[in-house]
Amino acid sequence: MSKQHYDDLDPETQAEIEAMLSDDSLDAMMAKDAETASSAPTSPDDAMAAAMMGAGGGPRDLQSKDKVTGMILQVTPEDVLVELGPKQEGVCPIAQFDAVPKVGETYEFVVNRFNRSEGLYILARVGAVQKADWEHLEIGQVVEARVAAKNKGGLEMEVAGHRAFMPAGQAGLYHIDDLEDLVGQAMACEVIEFNRKAKNIVLSRKAVLEREREENRREMWEKLEVGQVLKGTVRKLMPFGAFVELGVGVDGLVHISDISYARIKDPSEALTEGQDVTVRVLKVDRENNRIGLGLKQLQDDPYDTAIADITPGAVVTGRITKILDFGAFVEIQPGVEGLIHISELSHDRVNRVSQVVAEDQVVTVQVLDVEPNTRRISLSLKAMKASEEEEMGRADDPSMAKLRAKFGSMFDDGPKKGGLE
Repeated sequence: MSKQHYDDLDPETQAEIEAMLSDDSLDAMMAKDAETASSAPTSPDDAMAAAMMGAGGGPRDLQSKDKVTGMILQVTPEDVLVELGPKQEGVCPIAQFDAVPKVGETYEFVVNRFNRSEGLYILARVGAVQKADWEHLEIGQVVEARVAAKNKGGLEMEVAGHRAFMPAGQAGLYHIDDLEDLVGQAMACEVIEFNRKAKNIVLSRKAVLEREREENRREMWEKLEVGQVLKGTVRKLMPFGAFVELGVGVDGLVHISDISYARIKDPSEALTEGQDVTVRVLKVDRENNRIGLGLKQLQDDPYDTAIADITPGAVVTGRITKILDFGAFVEIQPGVEGLIHISELSHDRVNRVSQVVAEDQVVTVQVLDVEPNTRRISLSLKAMKASEEEEMGRADDPSMAKLRAKFGSMFDDGPKKGGLE
């Protein structure tokens, strides 16, 4: 166990490790490790590695945990022979491949150690889960471990027939409310602390998940293009929009204006956290790692179907959706809005829009103008008031009163016999 590696851990994890390990302090354990390391003879593998380093202009020396790219040279029922560079070859268990690799294909590997007797590096696929071997267990190795029980500070684990510990903060990418749910599960974990003499092993599932998340993020960003249609899950709702997870570690934002054609005041009116959605990619900003998404862009635009019935002079009824200094927006059909400019609210001078109308009020208005290219619809409330006043004035006219008295219902509103109006 290295002091430097331990110091790199966050304070919370250090405290959890200190609390759950043996009675010896971690500093004392590391001091013993350092003493043992300094007195131990150089292993044949280390000697070979050192000799390779000393060869001027020779192949690059590979150390344990180095990540390398290699080409498949030969495939056997048990192992795969890999070319790592000039005069450098390695071997990797075929069980670590999802499918049988082909000669000439390249893969990413991590170096476990150097086998001097065979002159080969022992390799593992990057992120591959290895069957734990106590004799070759080391920090940085990804192994399969089983959750044996929950304890005060985290989880009791079992790996290679030995007891191990996983701090609660290392059990997942995010906080897990009830660790009891993990008991009995087998999972891929990284060995983050190991003392063979004290038989103390500290594991992290979080480290494995973070690497998977980073790999997924890299692949996702490479493939992202404006116009793509992707599936995702609403991860978080905010007043200004919704964050949608497109993959582990990759989120995009659906701005509130791109959720629905209908005007909404809060994203929760249309979405819920955890909801599965299909979105269109509207913007990809690789420099700032931002992705703009849209939901309404995959819906039929109600404006296209409604515009045929909305012509200048038409009288429509709608609901006031928003009041601004310059006027009021009216939803005249679902997802279709028009604007009553402040000058079209009343024949009288209007200082504030709220003096005449209020949000959610239902009004009858006349269509003044329609601009299909800009999707603007101009409405007038005062035009309707003028019509009402004319009708009222006509009803109060003395001449009309005399005619109504003489001829009765003939001069009531509406169509009359013989076409008289």
